[in-house]
Amino acid sequence: MTPLLRYPTADELGAWAAALAARHPGTARLRRVGTSRAGAPLWLLAVGRGSRQALVVAGPHANEPVGGATALRLAERALADPRLTEGADATWNLLLCLDPDGLRRNEGWLTGPYTLGRYARHFYRPGFLEQPEWLPDGAARAALPETRALLALQDELRPFLQCSLHGVDVGGGFVEVTHHLPGLPQRLAHTAARLGIPRELGPYDALYWPELGPAVYRIPPPRRGDLTEAITEAAVESTWCHPNRYGTVTAVVEAPMWGVAAVADGSPPGDPQAVLRRVSLGLRRDTRTLRFLLARIRPHLAAGPDTDRLLAPVEDYLLICPRLADTWDPDTDDGRGRPLPPLSTSHLTTLRIAARRLVLRTAGLLHQLVRGAGRDPAGALPELDRLLDAWCADYRDGCAARWIPVARQAEYQARMVLAAFELVGRHASALSRSGEAGWGAPAAVPMHRE
Repeated sequence: MTPLLRYPTADELGAWAAALAARHPGTARLRRVGTSRAGAPLWLLAVGRGSRQALVVAGPHANEPVGGATALRLAERALADPRLTEGADATWNLLLCLDPDGLRRNEGWLTGPYTLGRYARHFYRPGFLEQPEWLPDGAARAALPETRALLALQDELRPFLQCSLHGVDVGGGFVEVTHHLPGLPQRLAHTAARLGIPRELGPYDALYWPELGPAVYRIPPPRRGDLTEAITEAAVESTWCHPNRYGTVTAVVEAPMWGVAAVADGSPPGDPQAVLRRVSLGLRRDTRTLRFLLARIRPHLAAGPDTDRLLAPVEDYLLICPRLADTWDPDTDDGRGRPLPPLSTSHLTTLRIAARRLVLRTAGLLHQLVRGAGRDPAGALPELDRLLDAWCADYRDGCAARWIPVARQAEYQARMVLAAFELVGRHASALSRSGEAGWGAPAAVPMHRE
């Protein structure tokens, strides 16, 4: 197997999968299972001919490209090791990229060089209502063609295991599951240690979720809430929970691009309230700055789909940032009357990273809006460059964020998928009789973000 030194593009994923299927015509098949909003094919690579279906979904978020590399790696593993196919009576169904349109919009940084500044200035992720795994109005009213294609595939395959491959831009690795898989936290710890991947012991999107072991979290049932709750607490249905009716176990595997060692520090912090105040104050201040810049830029933007596509996530981020600041600030009542859980050093680190992530993304999208306009009459680009450089430096120097090579990211993710595959098989009878709370109800899904 040739290790990938960079992320594959959408075109390369299809070409490499087609070449692999051509080399193994008896075992591997490539078929189109849907079409994106822009007319791009959604490719499914199937390996093996067993009766038990495993479904792997790569590229659900446009700025998280590691899943494509992981899917190709898993295909090669399954072709090389009959224990993963004939021996397990299994077929591996690898959806190579759920959002190929969004992936194309990240090609400015996708093939490297991999620096935080390059990533921030070329980052793209659609607005929250255009996330293909999200079902804010339920499966029956799914609006996106990518979402409908995935739902149809789930109904066709009725997989025993679904793995959704996500990427953390800055932070550490963790896994979220719909069912407890005994042994998974130990497998994660071993894999992360071998590959030098920090485990994220307090991810902000799982802040209120049950912990099944270090860096493994149980996806709770969804509940209705506002946009902020939906984004940060998974108060929404999704394609993660749709196949629950078939007894499917879903695992969401997060792999970091830039690792931060402090996210693996589960020790009690010295003064958590001071840190929360500082993070909340900074998030409010940075949001005001970005709102001011948007007000200067907006009158000079040409109307059109490209502008709308970039403005949608900008407005989403500017909406939720102050609400998150209120949620985290110990001196502010956010109106929900729910205190934060006990916080470790890891939790505080990930909250700081999350606050920085949201404003960095917003500034990067504003930078693209100005560049796309071809002129800068508001004089916003120098200030945006200053902010982007300062916030990237905070990640690099303040958080000690360090790049993790693509091959290691993909290997970590592939090993965690294989661990889930093995453990679901080992505990299949217990899972089928699951008496866990929430079994059979729609599971919650975070807006994996971040």
